[in-house]
Amino acid sequence: MDRSLILFAATDQDVARIEVRDGALVGTSPSLTGVGAMCVAADPNDPNRLLVGTFDRGPFLTEDGGGSWRPVGDGIPHPRILSVAISPCDRVNGKSVLYAGSEPSNLYRSEDDGETWRDFPALPALPSASNWSFPPRPWTHHVRWIALHPTDPRTIYVGIELGGVMTTRDGGATWEDRKPGAQPDAHALATHPAAPDRVYEAAGGGVAISDDDGRTWRGRDAGMDRHYAWGLAIDAADPNLWYVSASTGPRAAHNPAGDAQAVIYRARGDAPWDALGGDGSGIPAIQRSFPYALVAPRARPNAIVAGLANGSLLVSDDSGDSWRTIETGLPHIGAMAEPANG
Repeated sequence: MDRSLILFAATDQDVARIEVRDGALVGTSPSLTGVGAMCVAADPNDPNRLLVGTFDRGPFLTEDGGGSWRPVGDGIPHPRILSVAISPCDRVNGKSVLYAGSEPSNLYRSEDDGETWRDFPALPALPSASNWSFPPRPWTHHVRWIALHPTDPRTIYVGIELGGVMTTRDGGATWEDRKPGAQPDAHALATHPAAPDRVYEAAGGGVAISDDDGRTWRGRDAGMDRHYAWGLAIDAADPNLWYVSASTGPRAAHNPAGDAQAVIYRARGDAPWDALGGDGSGIPAIQRSFPYALVAPRARPNAIVAGLANGSLLVSDDSGDSWRTIETGLPHIGAMAEPANG
């Protein structure tokens, strides 16, 4: 990459700031340590504002680019926050609205930098909720991902692990239950400002897409030879160019011995998925370390970055045709976000 790229990575313990310039690591520095950081979201409207969710200590917010953080979860009854989001189009008193998703599954909204939160009681009251269950902890479940409509602040998509994709079109007063064609084991969701009616899903049973605001869904697995999908990113400029990472199943993907049997796939339009890597690309076709996090940097068409379970980055400037590996020194990357001026 021909200029500096800033990323914030959640390592399951800490939050680290990563800077890459001209394709090389400038530095990795701790930003928030020892909190059990699981997820991170950047404010699309403020380069200094990021929100982090933790395994058992609630959410944390920074307003100075990671220089300082403060806990902001006093109004949330459940401290396990496994998804966070910051609205691109909903601002109150000049600040983008914050969202946090908890275990057990509920969604929380803050309009005042986390001083107060309100929940959405209609979400866990959906008919399918009695069947929601996360296999490693089958007595519970959680909001794994929050995707916000790029232009309509009243439309929100929530991915329940394991339960499916739930949609509200009225700001959370009512919710639509999971739809046929969407995957029930939702791991990641995405929207794109150039295709505002489109919703993308990567899940434990494969990949799905909706072209009508989540009203109908279709599977999108042609060309894939493994279907336990996790990472998801859409090209910054082209909503028809997207990427997922996938393994053969949960045992391989989350294997602590580091044999994830994972592939990074690329799709263009309605064409089948292409498996990336292999001879001449700079990376193996099969990744032993799972690519948990995929980021398509803003203002960098055709660029894609993968954050691996072993803490490495894979970086491509040509839509995944060629790659370079950057060792960050981190023990793990489970999630990443790029600040607005990254």
